[in-house]
Amino acid sequence: MEQQGGELGHFGDARRAAMGSILIERVVETGTLVVRKLGRDRAGEVAIHRFLSAPSVTTGEMVETLAARTASACAGREIVVAQDTTEINFAGHEERRRGLGPAGDGISAGFFIHPQIAIDSKTDAVLGLLGARIWTRSDEIAAEKSGARALEDKESIRWLEGAECAAACLTEAASVVVVADREGDIYASFARRPAGVDLIVRAAQDRTLRDGTRLFAAPASWPELARTEVRVAPSRVGARGRIAKVALRAGSVVISRPRHGSDHSDPPHLTLYMVEAREIDGPTDGPPLLWRLLTSRTVTSAADAAEIVRLYKLRWRIEEIFRALKSDGMQLEETQMHDAGRLFKLALVGLAAATRTLQLVNARDGSPRPATDVIDAALLPAAEAIGPTLEGKTERQQNPHPRHSLAWLAWIIARLGGWNCYGKPPGPKTMRAGWTKFAAMAVGFLIATKQINVCMP
Repeated sequence: MEQQGGELGHFGDARRAAMGSILIERVVETGTLVVRKLGRDRAGEVAIHRFLSAPSVTTGEMVETLAARTASACAGREIVVAQDTTEINFAGHEERRRGLGPAGDGISAGFFIHPQIAIDSKTDAVLGLLGARIWTRSDEIAAEKSGARALEDKESIRWLEGAECAAACLTEAASVVVVADREGDIYASFARRPAGVDLIVRAAQDRTLRDGTRLFAAPASWPELARTEVRVAPSRVGARGRIAKVALRAGSVVISRPRHGSDHSDPPHLTLYMVEAREIDGPTDGPPLLWRLLTSRTVTSAADAAEIVRLYKLRWRIEEIFRALKSDGMQLEETQMHDAGRLFKLALVGLAAATRTLQLVNARDGSPRPATDVIDAALLPAAEAIGPTLEGKTERQQNPHPRHSLAWLAWIIARLGGWNCYGKPPGPKTMRAGWTKFAAMAVGFLIATKQINVCMP
């Protein structure tokens, strides 16, 4: 709800800035990316299409605006940056799609999103979006083999670019660790990692070590450092997660540059550390948990190994955002938007809205993060005015959280959404309903106090 430049950007016009703010608020409110529902009526639907079609409205400015707010929230803190790729596949919904190439199956129309999400290492709180790359593949199959192309000419360059984005945005952070799953296991990413950034990547390649042995066999000779528990997330909606007991081993490894598909300007060897987390007495209905985590951080003790596992687990926060964006939440695949350019912009709006919703839901149980992670500081007086009207006489009916904290704001929004303080913690639906009322009341407060003019696009 930023009143000057807009939550998504200014786009060269105050009306477009306001329209961007309205759009993201309605996505948070409704939990959908279907333009017909976001517009509410035909005029509103046309206004959204006009906004998304405007050449001055770019994904670049959206990312830059969102990243600036996130970087401010990260200053002075230890930050984990989770990066990953998700595919938007329009299989069965390909009618009249324009400008899209093949999805991961090589047949259906689709595109890909690769964002970087900042997470507070100490509190596990999602702080916001740092960057995002959105692209579609060409229908043409390159005659030249992937291994013969430079990294800069491959899609996999996104993993190195993600680390570079984190380094550029988080110059004021106390520390930065970028985490990635197995797809991010690329030799050049370690060889060229930017200064001030550490990496934790789940190993996918059984690499050759300098002494001729193999990476995955190395932990067999390492002593067990400790045993700990890892919460394994459910594989699908409705399924239950589980707790895995794992043995931790760690040691130094010197990996060799791959013989094929690598740039010979990269060093021939890299010294890294690997932490192995291997499940003991795994489940009978599936594979046991086994994480081999390569890191640029020094690991010499059980505490160091446990910390690497803890930081890697925070990568799951980006999966939660993907679920909120796709079929389990906003159903981006169901949108009737046809043009690739507008689809990309709408996807980025959805990504930002999914991040905000997750921030509010996570804050319901208490968060020391400031409310300005999700609202502009100009709206704090409005929240202060609204909050007391929702409190009751008993202690349980009072807002228990520090004033101006994100948890304090989430309590206000949850109460506006119908939460009665006595039931189970509010979920995304309650938060969305509360956000609708809060947005309307906050704007009303600003108009009444003459902080904004009644001038809407």
